[in-house]
Amino acid sequence: MTGSGVRIDGNTLWLPGGVAVRFIRTLRLPETGTHPLPPGLGEFPVRRVADHADSVPREWRARGGVMLPVYLREAMWLSFSGTTEPAALQVGVGKVCAVSGRPWSDRLSRDPQNYAVLPRQPWLDGINSGKGTVRQFVAVPLGLGATVEGQVTGEEVWGGVQLQSFPLTEPLRTEWRRREQERAEARRRAIAAGPAGGYGAPEPMAAAAPGAPGAAGTPRFGGAAMGLGVGGSMRQEVHRDDRPLTDWSEQPAGRVFVHLVTPPQWRHITGEAPPPSPVDRAAYTAAGLPWFDYYDADARDLAPTDTLEAVAPVGEWLGDDPDPWQPPSAGQVTPLKDAPGKPVEDGEW
Repeated sequence: MTGSGVRIDGNTLWLPGGVAVRFIRTLRLPETGTHPLPPGLGEFPVRRVADHADSVPREWRARGGVMLPVYLREAMWLSFSGTTEPAALQVGVGKVCAVSGRPWSDRLSRDPQNYAVLPRQPWLDGINSGKGTVRQFVAVPLGLGATVEGQVTGEEVWGGVQLQSFPLTEPLRTEWRRREQERAEARRRAIAAGPAGGYGAPEPMAAAAPGAPGAAGTPRFGGAAMGLGVGGSMRQEVHRDDRPLTDWSEQPAGRVFVHLVTPPQWRHITGEAPPPSPVDRAAYTAAGLPWFDYYDADARDLAPTDTLEAVAPVGEWLGDDPDPWQPPSAGQVTPLKDAPGKPVEDGEW
C-alpha cells in the first residue's frame, strides 16, 4: 500500500497543491426541466478505509482511500472551497470522467478537457451534460445499469468517486506564489492606510455558498457498493481552461478513491450512526431557505460531450420519485458572483 499524497482533516480531503474537496448533501432535483443550484444540507462524514480494515470488503482495502455514507437516490455536490493554489482536478464517477465522459486517465487532456480548473471552478454538482448545465450526482446501487459508469462502459466494476490533482509546473507555481505574496502585501498596506485605502472591500466569493450548490450489453456488477447516476439538470458552467496544457505538471501529485457506502454498511463498518435521511423537499422549500444562481461573466463554458449528453437519469431504472416537487419561489433564488489531518492510503485501481 502506498501513500496517495492525500490527507483528511475532519470531512475535508486535502490533495497535494492545496486542493480542498468536501462532499455536500443536497436536495435531489426533478429529472425534467432546468433548475437553480440547490442549497447544501451539511457535509457527508468521511472516514479512512485504513482505519476500518477489518470490516471493509477486501477490494476496498486493495483500493485504499476513504468512504462516506449515502442513501439510495441521495444527491450530492463537490465543494472546492478552501483550495489555495491553482490546480487541475480530475473527477471520476466509476472511473468515467465527469467532465469529458472519457475513461479515467493518468494524464490531462484538452481535446476534450478532462479536468476542472481550481479554484476557478468553485464546485461541481454533476456531470457536464449540456451548454451551461450539469446533471446532478445521484447515488444508486451497482448492478442495475443506472450509474454513469454502467451506461458509458456497459459494466459496473468500480463505483464510487475518483479524484486526482495536477499542480502547475514548478517554475509557474513559484511565480504564482511570488505574485500572491506581492498582492497580499499590497492588501496589508491598503488596510493600514484606512478606509480610503480599501478596508472593508468584499473578499472573493467562497465556494461554499450553495452549501451553502449506454453502451450495449448488460452491466456487470463487480462487487462495489454504490455509484453515481444522474438526476435533474441545473444551471452550472464547467469552466474551460484558459492556460495552455503545458502549464500543468505531466504527473498527478495525488489521488484518492472515494467509496460510497449504504447507511447499513456504514453502521456495520464504522459503528457510527449514518446521517439522517435526506430532508423532504416540500418542507425545505416551505421553510424559505435559499437557492442559488451562479454566473461568471469572464469564464468560458465547456461544451458537453455526446457520451455524457446521452446518460439517462436514474428514474428510468428506479421509477418516478414519490415525493411531490415544490419549486422555489423567485425570491428564494439568490444570485452569486456576476449575477493538517491523517494521510490517506492509495491502492490499486
